[in-house]
Amino acid sequence: MINFKDMLRSDESLIRDDVPLSYDFQPKVLRFREPEQRQFATAIKPLLQERNGRNLFVYGPPGVGKTVACRHVLRELEETIDNVITIYINCWKNNTAYKMVVDLCQQIGITFITNQKTSELFSRAVQILNKKSVVFVFDEIDKLEDFDLLYMVLEEVYRKAIFLITNYKEKVQQLDERIMSRLTPELIEFKSYNKEEIHGILAERMKYAFSPNVWDEHAFSAIVEKTHALADLRKGLFLMREAANLAEEKAQRNITLSEVKTAMAKLDESANVPVELDEDFKIILKLVQKTPGLKMGDLFQQFLSTGGEMSYRSFTRRIEKLSELKHIALQKATRGNEGNTTLVNPYAEKKLTDY
Repeated sequence: MINFKDMLRSDESLIRDDVPLSYDFQPKVLRFREPEQRQFATAIKPLLQERNGRNLFVYGPPGVGKTVACRHVLRELEETIDNVITIYINCWKNNTAYKMVVDLCQQIGITFITNQKTSELFSRAVQILNKKSVVFVFDEIDKLEDFDLLYMVLEEVYRKAIFLITNYKEKVQQLDERIMSRLTPELIEFKSYNKEEIHGILAERMKYAFSPNVWDEHAFSAIVEKTHALADLRKGLFLMREAANLAEEKAQRNITLSEVKTAMAKLDESANVPVELDEDFKIILKLVQKTPGLKMGDLFQQFLSTGGEMSYRSFTRRIEKLSELKHIALQKATRGNEGNTTLVNPYAEKKLTDY
């Protein structure tokens, strides 16, 4: 039987406020991303003068502050300017035009949306949006199944700035030509934080989240080192929270290197958990193993010939996921008049003799 009375009382928690340990936490001052925030503000500035804003394609690896920096600028805009509407859409959660337009309608206060088509809902939204200027942020744009809503925004919203956020620079080359010709975005790269910046950010979060003097200096330094090695700030925040929870389970007053090492082991273990592949993934993987070196388009045609049903865009997303999981290897190649193409092969671990 669990005796909750014997557990560490909530008012003795090492964590004073766990919100700053969330990656989405918005500090009053966002450090080390001032140049990128100025670029966001510069793209928005024409809207304040009732002119069309500039469009941005924002890219960089996970955990480097792309979303946080963008939302920080949006928050400041909302707090100071009345005639600009801000719309933030997470394309991972809303990956079709219909889901996106439902989210858009909810953000601007449109209700009674049941049994209405995408175009009908968007027409209602445009009547509101075109009374002001609008900043659209489409985060994780690479997760979209279709780009119909983005095209409608480009065509029908009068004054807007559009920010597309992704982890992958090459995604800008995969946008539909009808979109690219209207979008003509400027590129903003978010590079990984260096070790000093990681130390500064995590130290700031520690100050907000924890009671004073609970962190052992060596324990915190180890987290900074691990976060820098992984190049992902989210992993550092996870380690801080997990190490604190482990210390609390022991009813300790301090967080030591022992808890940090245990938290790191949990992180490494979770990273190595194999991902269960659904049937479509398995079919694609078998095709790659059976006919290695095919062009992406030819592999897609083979997939369809097996009875598979999905769009080419959905197919390429599954190929990219298999590549991330190191089940397959993608190779860029030039085929004369055919231009650039992508060849798909089974993934092969390099041996020491290969180096």
